[in-house]
Amino acid sequence: MGNKGRWEYLRAIYERYRKAERKAKQVILNEFCANTNYHRKYAIRLLNGPWPEKPPARRRRGLRYSQEAVRVLTAVWEAAGYPWSVRLRALLPQWMPWMRKRFRLRPETERQLLRISARQMDRRLQAQKTQRRRSIYGRTKPGYLLKHHIPVKTDRWDVHCPGFTEIDLVSHSGNSASGEFAHTLNVTDIHTTWTESRAVLGRGEEAVQRALHEIAGVLPFALLGVDSDNGSEFINWHLKSWCEGQQIQMTRGRPYKKDDNAQVEQKNWTHVRKLLGWDRYDTHQAVAACNELYGHELRLWLNLFLPSVKLLQKVRVGSKVRRVYDAARTPFERVQECAGADAQKVAQLEQLRKQLDPFQLSQSVERKLEHISRLANRRLSPKAVQEPAPEQMRGQRITGGGKAAALGNPAPPAGFPLSHRRNNKPSVTFPMSRQPHLRLHS
Repeated sequence: MGNKGRWEYLRAIYERYRKAERKAKQVILNEFCANTNYHRKYAIRLLNGPWPEKPPARRRRGLRYSQEAVRVLTAVWEAAGYPWSVRLRALLPQWMPWMRKRFRLRPETERQLLRISARQMDRRLQAQKTQRRRSIYGRTKPGYLLKHHIPVKTDRWDVHCPGFTEIDLVSHSGNSASGEFAHTLNVTDIHTTWTESRAVLGRGEEAVQRALHEIAGVLPFALLGVDSDNGSEFINWHLKSWCEGQQIQMTRGRPYKKDDNAQVEQKNWTHVRKLLGWDRYDTHQAVAACNELYGHELRLWLNLFLPSVKLLQKVRVGSKVRRVYDAARTPFERVQECAGADAQKVAQLEQLRKQLDPFQLSQSVERKLEHISRLANRRLSPKAVQEPAPEQMRGQRITGGGKAAALGNPAPPAGFPLSHRRNNKPSVTFPMSRQPHLRLHS
């Protein structure tokens, strides 16, 4: 029974209780306490008090965080690429030296930013979170013959050293899968969550192997294993021979089971699709521009400055599964704790981290994204969706908006709800790509 129902119940029995005899009052009081879960003494005060004209006003807690703190929090959230609140809370102490210089924080504002909880961040940013949406699709084709020679990995990852990775390709085909277009090779380390990306034109065996060889050379640890899906770009003799020559363990997931490569599938969204969107890139200039971004600013921004969480265990509580995560840390912090990391590369990255400003790095990434956007094939890219006027939006359900509203959904004719929508409500993950320009933040 809610508060309103309890108050109506009190009004209904009030006169009857005041006129009843002692024994009848005891019966009414017992029934009233059983139905409302009130303490007996509190119920007696209500029934013996004045006539209940209206429910007592709910006391609201005053605002604890100033508008300046919320404004700075929003700016950092945008500059960091719209991270989850737990990750955002973890990066605030790390970014604080640069935040003091950029926003000229007062001591009180700084204390508020360091004290705010992850749940309070969700409340403060809720209005902007409803303005974004996402949609994911892929164009993987299976490799049929060689996959029987490559072992299937179906057990959970239980590694305690870096080097064992999941790999995948993200297509940049736009609205058409015909012809040759760019793909992004994504490599994610399981133990440290370190991620590297490279763009290739087409899905040729040699191009993918060269990109993987280049990534192996810049990792701050030795590449020990790769786990892929069943696409022909990975399941081929060329890549298998290279892995055997480098003494790299090669495994694959089960066909049509994306959960077998859950870590890299997540990074496909956060590290590639969220930035480049669904435009078509089919020129050497576009591939070179993507690699210029992947190989410099983006890898440093994501691996040195943005914290992430790792799933530690799943605990079943009745019919529900409770997931337990570790504390949010950057991939570089996890690499520093590993004994198998390359000490020379770790020292270079530590020195580089002290020299870089994450806000300037974010702006540099944004400028390069704008340059990449101008190289897209607009004829075969999703068409921009015109944002309706504010008066037309009144009384209508929000399906996307804000900075991401111009990006069309690549699967609007589907006769079923998209997997990322819950109860027909927009999701809270955000593409940072849109037409005609790409931006990380405004």
